[in-house]
Amino acid sequence: MASSNIVDMDPDVARRLFEEGATLVLLDVPQGTELGIDCKSWQVGPRFKGVKMIPPGLHFLHYCSANSPSCGGEIGPKTGLFVTLKPKDILLARWDPKEEDLDFSPSQDEEEVSRIRANLQDLDPHLGPYPYEVIRKWVSLTDRLSEEVAKNLQPLSGRICAFSDVIPEVQLTHTKDRAEQPRNDTACQSMKEGLEKLPRMKPREGTEFRFSVIPEKKYPAGATPEQITQCSLDQSYTLESVLEKNHQLQPLNLLGEMQFAFVCFLIGNVYECFEHWKSLLSLLCRSEEAMRKRKELYLGLIGVLYHQLGEIPPDFFVDIVSQSNFLTSTLQDLFQFASGPGVDGTLRKRAEKFKAHLTKKFRWDFDADLDDYAPVVVELPEDVTVD
Repeated sequence: MASSNIVDMDPDVARRLFEEGATLVLLDVPQGTELGIDCKSWQVGPRFKGVKMIPPGLHFLHYCSANSPSCGGEIGPKTGLFVTLKPKDILLARWDPKEEDLDFSPSQDEEEVSRIRANLQDLDPHLGPYPYEVIRKWVSLTDRLSEEVAKNLQPLSGRICAFSDVIPEVQLTHTKDRAEQPRNDTACQSMKEGLEKLPRMKPREGTEFRFSVIPEKKYPAGATPEQITQCSLDQSYTLESVLEKNHQLQPLNLLGEMQFAFVCFLIGNVYECFEHWKSLLSLLCRSEEAMRKRKELYLGLIGVLYHQLGEIPPDFFVDIVSQSNFLTSTLQDLFQFASGPGVDGTLRKRAEKFKAHLTKKFRWDFDADLDDYAPVVVELPEDVTVD
């Protein structure tokens, strides 16, 4: 870890961080491990023992174990966790070679932490400085994400892993159990048949993200066919249901959930989080009535998207098969609804500026192929008929 960013830092900022900044003491991390905090990562050298001068607040620590050079030096999947640090905090962890993970239990040993604090000056040459050049970007990506929201969304295991830890839904411990499963010693005639023969898997308990669940049924009980169609065109009913169940006291925390999912995808390499981010974005952009009622939520959404979209290549969202762009089709709805009647003037102007910014930066055309009267296929419940 280089210390050149201290040289470039404003002296007053450097002095304040030196006096008030938190310290991550990470002992016995193997040389070659890829380790980072927030938007920056490094390969660990032989003298590394942690990170100093960390601005207080919420941070994302992430790391990948590596094989020794003699074994090929391959980097393993990424593991991460959100940590909240107070001024002058010391968070102590030791590398567990068996688990290939950081063990933070030493932080619970007050005597050990006190000893580290007393010897911090001796440790200083082995501590890399926080990469202050990324702090502005990090804050822009997490300004709506509180410690409480991050803690509630993070898996109970406390670890965010790039690859899911899954186990079979059915534990085939006995010969009889295995005999009842589909045989897989013959050639499959179709993809569907092949998938049916694979064992059904589920996440290991404690490793699941605790995201808001977006209900599949997007209309109220007893809804008429007309109401079902309306709830499909305008998903405000579903959005309000999600907010009531998950963020009733602080609706703007839904934006924090979006930021959590985006960071876990962008930095943590978790594809599941990208899919959840897309689901939340689609829900928000297709809720016309909510846009009229929840001005602050949508002003915040535009700010969140402005910073997030600056971190991803513009062609990232293009579907390889259909060549359709998820973002342009989703944001078309946002901009169309934002220009409609009853929308707050400030929100309308902010949406127009954001649309112009995206059109100029990415050359996306939000006015192409807009067909307000395109039919929408809606699946009706079995007990509902159309006369």
